[in-house]
Amino acid sequence: MNKSVAKRHEALREAENKAEFLFTTIEEKGIIRSGATEKQINQEIYELAFQLFGIKKYWHKRIVRAGRNTLHPYSENPPDLTVSSEDIVFLDFGPIFEDWEADLGRTYVLGNDPVKIKLRDDIEKSWDMGKAFFDSKPDITSSELYQYMCKVAEEHGWEFGGPHAGNLIGEFPHEKIQGDEVDNYIHPDNHKKMRDPDKNGQPRDWILEVHFVDREREIGGFVERLLTVE
Repeated sequence: MNKSVAKRHEALREAENKAEFLFTTIEEKGIIRSGATEKQINQEIYELAFQLFGIKKYWHKRIVRAGRNTLHPYSENPPDLTVSSEDIVFLDFGPIFEDWEADLGRTYVLGNDPVKIKLRDDIEKSWDMGKAFFDSKPDITSSELYQYMCKVAEEHGWEFGGPHAGNLIGEFPHEKIQGDEVDNYIHPDNHKKMRDPDKNGQPRDWILEVHFVDREREIGGFVERLLTVE
């Protein structure tokens, strides 16, 4: 690994570490709680991130989803819900730390519903399976990894809930740097090798996201973190 790539990876890892600290603090402060609305929780997290890191800039919209809203993929904007005492909730935040993007998602279960707990645990295990599959195939394409994640969802008794299974990550704004939109995603129509460089010959780094749903029970779970940076 050359020095520029090592420096890039160090910056991306530091950004994710800060995002993980933010999520840990969210848990410690009990921000995800019954009786609060998704918008309330979202605003409290925004204020906490500013207190901790002085950040107000995010490279994508901030998402807090609870109950039946956890079925919805990123692109949708369902109505605001109030969190219940036996709810499932996920967060998806993309804070920018010193011009480097983080993209972290995590699922929380309030109460002791075994199905919701299984869903939370399954997406974590499945993320590890996706990482192992990616690592085992040097020439893997985005479409191959997406299809694999759909298969893993089915094996665990769920449906894959998103139109893609992750995205590029980098120096803000990575979308302008990378170009064509489908090439930015682990998408069924993206047949490019994930380890190929971008159009400027620079390495591309990826976020792997897992969104499993049960449409009958109206619940979903979501997790995402860095795939290509150790």
